[in-house]
Amino acid sequence: MADEFAMRPIGRVESSRAEPIDDDWGAISGTIVLDPAVVGVDAVDGLSEFSHLEVVFVFDRVAEAGVETGARHPRGNQAWPRVGILAQRAKNRPNRVGVSRCELTGVEGLRLLVRGLDAIDGTPVLDVKPYLEEFGPRGRVRQPAWSRELMRGYW
Repeated sequence: MADEFAMRPIGRVESSRAEPIDDDWGAISGTIVLDPAVVGVDAVDGLSEFSHLEVVFVFDRVAEAGVETGARHPRGNQAWPRVGILAQRAKNRPNRVGVSRCELTGVEGLRLLVRGLDAIDGTPVLDVKPYLEEFGPRGRVRQPAWSRELMRGYW
């Protein structure tokens, strides 16, 4: 039954950033190279009409020993409260799945040109979806002060 839900990457990230540095992702340009053995060339038809993508990927460089299942201080910063891993967007998650929104700057066949994708070179991509405003938050967004401080230099 588990094989029924097994996932395989539909592509990989090509990026100048090879290390998972926590900040300054906004200026990073990269490419999502889709695998023609997994998706057809027409899978991207119409995608170029969208300005942004939601990308689901795997934090494949996080070792099993590094996975967090409880609480910790985000980025090890003792000035921020100890919160559960599910209250953070850290890479050391139980299933090591990342979700990011990025700008789509072009489509060249099965190559998606992007900016601001916070995934490093070689990262396996599980899915790509066009970002629709209607899937954004409905109502006011609430988040703690420490998370705003953490995100100051992220993009």
